[in-house]
Amino acid sequence: MAQSDIEAATALKVQGNKAFAQHEWPAAVDFYTQAIAKYDREPSFFSNRAQAHIKLEAYGFAIADATKALELDPAYVKAYWRRALANTAILNYRDALKDFKAVVKREPNNRDAKLKLADCEKLVRRIEFEKAIEVSDPPSAFEDLDIDAMAVESSYDGVRLEKEMTQEFIDDMIERFKNGKKIHRKYAFQIVKAVKDIVYAEPTMVEIGVDKGKKLTVCGDTHGQFFDLLNIFKLNGYPSETHAYLFNGDFVDRGSWSTEIALLLYAYKWLRPDGIFLNRGNHETDDMNKVYGFEGECKAKYNERLFKVFSESFSALPLATLIGNKYFVLHGGLFSDDKITLDDIRKLNRHSQRQPGQQGLMMEMLWTDPQTEPGRGPSKRGVGLQFGPDVTKRFCENNGLAAIIRSHEVRMEGYEVEHDGRCITVFSAPKYCDTTENKGAFINIGPELKLDFQVFEAVPHPDIKPMAYAQNSILSMM
Repeated sequence: MAQSDIEAATALKVQGNKAFAQHEWPAAVDFYTQAIAKYDREPSFFSNRAQAHIKLEAYGFAIADATKALELDPAYVKAYWRRALANTAILNYRDALKDFKAVVKREPNNRDAKLKLADCEKLVRRIEFEKAIEVSDPPSAFEDLDIDAMAVESSYDGVRLEKEMTQEFIDDMIERFKNGKKIHRKYAFQIVKAVKDIVYAEPTMVEIGVDKGKKLTVCGDTHGQFFDLLNIFKLNGYPSETHAYLFNGDFVDRGSWSTEIALLLYAYKWLRPDGIFLNRGNHETDDMNKVYGFEGECKAKYNERLFKVFSESFSALPLATLIGNKYFVLHGGLFSDDKITLDDIRKLNRHSQRQPGQQGLMMEMLWTDPQTEPGRGPSKRGVGLQFGPDVTKRFCENNGLAAIIRSHEVRMEGYEVEHDGRCITVFSAPKYCDTTENKGAFINIGPELKLDFQVFEAVPHPDIKPMAYAQNSILSMM
């Protein structure tokens, strides 16, 4: 290996570090990858790329890179630390535990590592306890919940909700939320119960068109970024008789206004069941909500029972929407089997399985991602799989589709069209988690079914950090 190659590789690493410092995570990955191509014996190149992958939620790739760094230098503490964080993020706590132990062994005075090790041990014990007491078919969270008997105090200063949702209530709720106020817990329970019943009755794949004189807007992940959601409505119009919205999953977690987003979207769904559509995302699931903030936020702002009813309503959400027989919209992506058709999605009984699990159609619909190479590959997340342009082409041709529309991943420009125009990613949480310098986007679709991409920037929000309600302090290190 020529000294000049090592110097060139080191210079590329420095550029990667600069991009990382500016929160340009994809550019950082690119520089570290170029450095590795020139010289692949330096563990810090892999370890630094692992950290950039963590920022992009490519936890599977991060684990692989940290592992490679440790093969090159088994004493490299940062690589153990980063692999532990990546495993924690995909809930592989046992593997994370080994790496936190490795850090503490090598740095016995590292207070942070000791705290994380203790947290991780607690999590492993809690999961084992929960498994031991798990009931195979738990009763409904709405059982014995007497919403009618809940009294609204005379001191409550908001608009009252009777038996039906009103626009007046929604307008008041938006103002309350903007001002850091809550709605009465009775109304929160009413909203979740009404919407759970509505979405439970919808098919697993909702099929809609766009009538003359009407518009449909498709939004990607909003992740508890309530003020950015309000900005979408301000820029593009609020849901109305002539303007429908489809939110493609991941309404909650990470951002610290997840209850506000969920309650607002649900209130609109109750007001106009045929004017707002909600697909389930991988963060409308219990294991994610326990870690990434939504459960903690429900408990902090309302109570634990509200989280339980939300959880039940999430498991009732449809998994996909078909627009004009042309666009198949789902949160994650395509499948491990080329034989899967839209009819298989129509027949899928989502009510028989409340949580997506580690395999099967539901898991794949919520978790998979596109890749540039043909065929299928291991997931960069460490969960699910990746599918290439040939897989997308076959699926679209077999099902008479123009394209699939999915979300699930940050895109620096808010959206990306790939796989020869057949795979479209839309992401609607700009400046994601207050750290990624990405734009947000949404797609407007009129009666001609043409896609009109709209890009927008983040807006200011009150000074509450993302993950403020997360119950797993390990993830605050990421």
